[in-house]
Amino acid sequence: MRASRLISLVLLLQAREAMTARELAAELEVSERTVYRDVEALSSAGIPVYADQGRNGGYRLVDGYRTRLTGLSRAEAEALFLAGLPGPAGDMGLADAVAAAGLKVLAALPRSLRDAPLRAGQRFHLDAPGWFGVSEPPPLLRDLARAVWSDEVVELRYRRGGAEVSRTAEPYGLVLKNGTWYLVARVGGAPRTYRVERVAAVAPTGASFVRDGSFDLAAHWRDAAAEFLRSMHRQEVTVRLSPAGLRGLRRAVQPFAAEAAESAAGEPDGDGWVTTRLPVESPRVAAAQLLGLGGEVEVLDPPELRADMAATAARLAALYGGR
Repeated sequence: MRASRLISLVLLLQAREAMTARELAAELEVSERTVYRDVEALSSAGIPVYADQGRNGGYRLVDGYRTRLTGLSRAEAEALFLAGLPGPAGDMGLADAVAAAGLKVLAALPRSLRDAPLRAGQRFHLDAPGWFGVSEPPPLLRDLARAVWSDEVVELRYRRGGAEVSRTAEPYGLVLKNGTWYLVARVGGAPRTYRVERVAAVAPTGASFVRDGSFDLAAHWRDAAAEFLRSMHRQEVTVRLSPAGLRGLRRAVQPFAAEAAESAAGEPDGDGWVTTRLPVESPRVAAAQLLGLGGEVEVLDPPELRADMAATAARLAALYGGR
């Protein structure tokens, strides 16, 4: 455990050049006193760590010192070759960079671990697009990726409905979700999300923007995606579910809607059925989803949805009853 922490400490200093004891303690999830002991142990072992005094001080490595990749375990070495995700990287125009980085890492590995890329490739493959999605990347994805990497302000033309709108954007990041690329950009100071395939034009302005260091792309996307789903499910319906219907709900509706219904469920009645409130996009969409549960669900409210379910059930009975 301590050996792994010491290696992590060296790699942190190598990557960030200088860090205070407090910053190291936060990253390594230990106390500052432990950091002091670890730095002393590294110095005793010949690792050139030294402390700079003053307001901008911290621990540093002697200029030019670099660790070699001889301390990697097999699992760590193989994981490195899973991290490149060559498909999405290629879509963004980074295939050559990923390949070159892989060769450099491979050359630095000890001979016993040089089969890592082969083993990883035999055991894992990422196929990001959905089954019925278009596999070709959006035509302007590479232009947006260059702007993201260079922190360059761009002028976007974006298709919205039957018209195009223009926006001056600070491109913060790209997200690949179920085969679809999205651009997260600041427009007018607020983060916005754009579907890349709807971007009609990208014009670099030549101006750079100062990236907000506290912005967390993954956290922003997680929150934005959750809010998007919630915004689509503003309505609720009341349903009765059998035990099988309650179990099957997660296959019929969005997971967060199923969780909300499970949390709101009352006590089972004498037949084991529960009554609950289910968030839905609309009664029409709810009808299509709940019909997949067959006779394991009963709609109680609203009346129009109950009537639609009854009418569909009657048509099915008439269709199959005479055969």
